[in-house]
Amino acid sequence: MRLLSLLFCLLAAALAPTAPGRAEVAAIPATAIDPATPDPALAEMLFSTPGLALQREAGGVPGWTARKDGVVVGHIGSTWEIAGSVGYSGRPLDVLVAITPDGHIAGARLMAHNEPVLTLGISDSDIAAYVDGFAGYDLTRPRDEALADAPGLPDVISRATVSTGVIRDGILRTARTLAIGRGILASGGGIDRLGFAPADWPALIAAGALSEVRLSMDEAATGLAGAKVPVPPGPGDFLHLWTGLIDPPSVGQNLLGQQGYTAAIGALGPGEAALAVMTSGLQSHRGTDWRKTGVFDRLAVIQGGTRINPAAENYSMVKRLAIAGAPEMKEISIFRLPPAIDPLAPFQVEVRATRPTETGSVALTVAADYRLPDAYRIAPPPEPAPLWREIWAEKRVQTGIVAAMLAILTLVLFAQEWITRRPRLWFISRAGFLTTTLVVLGWGLNGQLSVVQVVAFVHSLLTGFRWETFLIEPVIFLLWSFTALGMLFWGRGVYCGWLCPFGAAQELANLAARRLGVRQIAVPQALHERLWVMKYTAFMAILALSFYSMHDALILAEAEPFKTAISLRMFRAWPFVAYVLALIGAGLFIERFYCRYLCPLGAGIAIPAKLKIFDWLKRRPQCGRECRLCETKCTVGAIDPLGRINANECVLCLRGQVIMNPAATCPVLTRRARAAAAEGAQP
Repeated sequence: MRLLSLLFCLLAAALAPTAPGRAEVAAIPATAIDPATPDPALAEMLFSTPGLALQREAGGVPGWTARKDGVVVGHIGSTWEIAGSVGYSGRPLDVLVAITPDGHIAGARLMAHNEPVLTLGISDSDIAAYVDGFAGYDLTRPRDEALADAPGLPDVISRATVSTGVIRDGILRTARTLAIGRGILASGGGIDRLGFAPADWPALIAAGALSEVRLSMDEAATGLAGAKVPVPPGPGDFLHLWTGLIDPPSVGQNLLGQQGYTAAIGALGPGEAALAVMTSGLQSHRGTDWRKTGVFDRLAVIQGGTRINPAAENYSMVKRLAIAGAPEMKEISIFRLPPAIDPLAPFQVEVRATRPTETGSVALTVAADYRLPDAYRIAPPPEPAPLWREIWAEKRVQTGIVAAMLAILTLVLFAQEWITRRPRLWFISRAGFLTTTLVVLGWGLNGQLSVVQVVAFVHSLLTGFRWETFLIEPVIFLLWSFTALGMLFWGRGVYCGWLCPFGAAQELANLAARRLGVRQIAVPQALHERLWVMKYTAFMAILALSFYSMHDALILAEAEPFKTAISLRMFRAWPFVAYVLALIGAGLFIERFYCRYLCPLGAGIAIPAKLKIFDWLKRRPQCGRECRLCETKCTVGAIDPLGRINANECVLCLRGQVIMNPAATCPVLTRRARAAAAEGAQP
């Protein structure tokens, strides 16, 4: 069932018209790894400040606050804990990011990763230098594209473009989220403090600038029943309350006039807002006790778990409103709201009325719900595009080339019967396509699939499938999508025989060797079949080891020569180069020697390829009984002595179809032609 899930998820990737956003993907469980925890020594290194103490902040945006002598020096957050950053390997990627109170990145430290391109071929010092390069970056700058060169950001590492782009994206997202959570950066949007439009009282009420609630004398008499001095019932107002923020000029300037508005707003501190509370009726929202206690205990502002009673020093009285059409007011108050109240989030204003009774007191609360209307807000900046979209936009040309190659290959495979009836056309088409695969797709676009990606995919199915993980590299995504779909139609040969750059290199090298007269070695069928065990063993060993140590599995995956021969173009230490040359050398005598016996990737995709539901390769009843020509001519040994094609070994080269079509080469057709000629010659 796991293999079925693997194939169906790949097919879903291939057939999906668009990729979903972040909210639509299944998240990797938080238990995948524990977020890295900084110690004081690491914090001192990140902030270049000795004698720091760390305190864990679990609420809101989680992280750690670094202090020295009680003064906040900065904050530290984990990219895995805050942003859920995942590398191209499909496994968590954790970087500790330190930010300063003035909105700069103090430093960053890579704590955990499983990136294959980082582990193999690039030194730890290169990665450390790259991550260290974020120190000093100003978070107030507009967000830069993940792969674009930008002042203050380190350049992505050549040959590790996607993975270093993932690291950059995780660091910047985490740093900004942490800065917003600690109040260092604005969360985007805010109150429109510049726009102004004249309005009268009915217009402000209609726009929702003020929240209104009314309690009649009859309702108050019922609610305060039992008071020593009863509230007389009647149709009048016990309390008529209007309340709202006056920070937007279209509200405050219209209500108070220019001078009154300037006086109210000019007294605000950083993060504060101005709240107007206006009432008429019998009940006062201020009372007189505040003059003694310094707190307006009748009035409360409530938001979530925060409840505040305004202090006397945050109060100013307004005698009359400047706006036309306003009703008569008994009391008009302006209160400064502290930063603990978010003016962009809904809150509630309560006025409490109490009356003494014979046994204690009775209370009645009037509450007005308020939310700043959208008309008085600045639209927040658009959410930055997902990293994979930036990468696809950056690689439009590469994806176009790959899409064109896949379209051509599709035409070749669907028109195989027409092509194979023309041997010269087949030869030119195949040799030309394999050359393009090696030079353009492999060396040019680094479009070489790897068993590492198969392992990463299996792990993603077990720990939480994420589209972003596989969309992050367009060329590889297109190849895997086409390979997954092609396995249903043609089997594993659609990739191994046509789209694998190293496979193309082997076949082209062997073609040149045969043209030069190099004698080919025919491996006995019994030995040939037993040697297949090696590649399946290699695949299972890499997969099993990955559950113990992904790092060790990636090292074992060096059994693949792809990185040396294709990604690094042979610019590597001599043992790796010697290994590649040995494989190519063996392939001069045994075509596709590596593909036949050693390739763990071929083994990995051969297993789900058994689900192939079409059989495009033509066979005749006489194949394997009266004629074994295709078996002897198959250069990869994919046809057994009985004439059956082993889909696990067939690379879909179509050579067998070329042989069996012309009467001049197929013995069965030759005998038929002779028999027909003999019958026609009889009188």
